[in-house]
Amino acid sequence: MTTTSAVPPAAPAAEARAGTTGPVRSVRHKWTEHGLLFTAPFLLVYALFLVWPLLYGVKMSLGDDNIAGTESEFIGLGNYAEALTDPNVWSSLWNTLWFTVLSTVPLVVLGLVLALLAHHLRVVQWLWRLSWFAPFLLPSGVVCLLWLWMIYPSDFGLADLLLGAAGLDPDIGWLSDTRYAMLSIVLTTVWWTVGFNFLLYLAGLQSIPQHLYEAAEIDGAGPWHRLWHITLPSLRRTTFVVLVLQLLASLKIFDQVYIMTGGGPDESTRPILQYVYQAGFTGYRIGYASAVSYVFFALIVVVSLVQLRLSRRASEENDR
Repeated sequence: MTTTSAVPPAAPAAEARAGTTGPVRSVRHKWTEHGLLFTAPFLLVYALFLVWPLLYGVKMSLGDDNIAGTESEFIGLGNYAEALTDPNVWSSLWNTLWFTVLSTVPLVVLGLVLALLAHHLRVVQWLWRLSWFAPFLLPSGVVCLLWLWMIYPSDFGLADLLLGAAGLDPDIGWLSDTRYAMLSIVLTTVWWTVGFNFLLYLAGLQSIPQHLYEAAEIDGAGPWHRLWHITLPSLRRTTFVVLVLQLLASLKIFDQVYIMTGGGPDESTRPILQYVYQAGFTGYRIGYASAVSYVFFALIVVVSLVQLRLSRRASEENDR
């Protein structure tokens, strides 16, 4: 009878390597496992150009920093207290909200209408899509100067020519009258930016299954019934996205007003961002301008949270 002695199993090579470089391999494994190694360049750029300026802006809003370069002093929440009692802040904020209300509704509705037309028209469909989206590709300066020199001039502008041809008084002061200046900027903005909403709605229409329309047509549903019971409910999420993006874009209005009216007449079109610019670079009060901008930032955060809450509530109701 022979006896054999049990030979202990050799330690895996991986464990041996882990024993020699355990901490280093552990850190590398965590970085690669969570993707941090691949996102590190983006996180570095994000922190350098967004997080750091954001924190530095908070620091400036708590002092009396100025563009003249003199030494600043810490004044706490003094700038914020002044901003909340400044009538110019509230008037500029009202102009911003008024522009948002006037521009958001036509931009959402008109974007949907143009998308429906482009989706159902079968003749030169590419031309309709190009013509309605092309203005969105133009820079803001080009659009504003185009409307300033061709549409709104009182002597030879297209707007006055159309009013005169219709038998109406053409001399109404599109950009010089407080009653029409904001509406004129809204018209320019709608013509310029409706192409983006049109493109989003067109993509949403193309994603609706065609068999839904075929089944509804077999059941005898007409075009209006298909629109109200298939198309619009299927575009509910797209409409929410368009509404959120449009509200945020309208709240940040600056270019059109600055180029076309400069905030006039009588500051009736000056938005809050232009007042921030004037306070910081014309009034040389960088600290106060930072405080006003953060007050406006808080307003945008509140609007975004309300929209997010409404979206979740609507999703929960649809799931039921």
